[in-house]
Amino acid sequence: MRNLIPDNVSDKTNVFDVLKERGFIEQTTDEDAVRDLLANEKIKFYIGFDPTADCLHVGHFMQVIIMMYMQKYGHTPVVLIGGGTGMVGDPSGRTDMRKMMTPETIEENCRAFEKLFEKFLDFDDEWKYEGNNGVYSPGHETKTPEPGKAVSVNNASWLLPLNYIEFVRKIGTHFNVNTMLRAECFKQRMEQGLSFLEFNYMLMQSYDFMVMARDFDVKMEFGGNDQWSNIIGGVDLARKEAGKKVYGMTFSLLTTSEGKKMGKTQKGALWLDADRTSPYEFFQYWRNVADADVNKCLRMLTFLPMDEVNRLSALEGAEINKAKEILAFEITKLVHGEEEANKATEAARAAFSSGGASGIAMADIPTTAIDASEFDGEGMGLVNLLKQVGLVQSNSDGFRTIEQGGLSLNGNKILEKRYMVTSADFDDGVLIIKKGKKKYHKIEIA
Repeated sequence: MRNLIPDNVSDKTNVFDVLKERGFIEQTTDEDAVRDLLANEKIKFYIGFDPTADCLHVGHFMQVIIMMYMQKYGHTPVVLIGGGTGMVGDPSGRTDMRKMMTPETIEENCRAFEKLFEKFLDFDDEWKYEGNNGVYSPGHETKTPEPGKAVSVNNASWLLPLNYIEFVRKIGTHFNVNTMLRAECFKQRMEQGLSFLEFNYMLMQSYDFMVMARDFDVKMEFGGNDQWSNIIGGVDLARKEAGKKVYGMTFSLLTTSEGKKMGKTQKGALWLDADRTSPYEFFQYWRNVADADVNKCLRMLTFLPMDEVNRLSALEGAEINKAKEILAFEITKLVHGEEEANKATEAARAAFSSGGASGIAMADIPTTAIDASEFDGEGMGLVNLLKQVGLVQSNSDGFRTIEQGGLSLNGNKILEKRYMVTSADFDDGVLIIKKGKKKYHKIEIA
């Protein structure tokens, strides 16, 4: 698989400088040492992903992009799937305890994660980690990963077989409770209550780093800024318990100019799976970002050269919409492929522009205003809505249109005959119904 990052993404040769230029890097355990390490060695590094759902969302995607950059510059990404840590749940950035998942759900989520990572990274599928036999017994890798290939490992292989008494005797003695309580990930939970289950999370994540440093020479851990305390714990434990000099680096979380996390929609998270968030919905999210967020999104979520990023984000007035369309196209192309990105672009222009690709202007689309209360709760039946605005003559006509795949709402094809239209289907109070290839009707919330 060819790396998706073009060669002209930067004129810098050290990936550290590239990541710095794009505005990713927030903190490092030793900036000069890390920069030298990445310049002079091809290292294994890891990022951990707990399988809290069966799909990656856009918050994960920035971490994936960082791995893609590292792979582009010759380093080996180790994708750590948290089949073990997922049993506990990371308290970082949480105001409440995560919902407990069954082992079967966690295992299924892990498999779904692995499939999605294969879309973005080139893996050495022959590489395997052969798990250890407890805290005191090192494991090993079956082979050295092929240059330029990523590897994947599940921390369930070394966490689930642990003997608890052995673990707390060997690992727990290195952690000072007073220091842990001052960590941001725990401190913000003290008022609401922090369970002893979650208190173990820092030890487990630190142990992950130590095991991988000891057993297959992982040199760095990367993570979001909320992972800083956990990363420091791992750096210290690898030094104390395995005699390894390792490093950590954290990255900005994907937030708006107002400090809010990006990727939240009316329907929930912005997922990377087309079955969960359609390519059109995905495109529209980025097409509608605030003007102030265009530069950050272009820098962090596309592989356009920085000169182009700065040129586009400097546009003003109506011109900035061109930059947003390019942003939406580039991110959608990365996640869903160029064909889907082109389709989403055409659908957005047809439905919402002043003279879209299909030649349909917004002013020319028949419009009906309907009271917002009609779409509260369970909402209105789609076939009833179609009849009300005159797009079908009868229930059977409506059901047939849906079954034949001839109906979409704001670019999302609907195949469920008894679909209920709710306020979540609207985009800024507007719903564009498309029947067949040429019939459009706009619903506005009154």
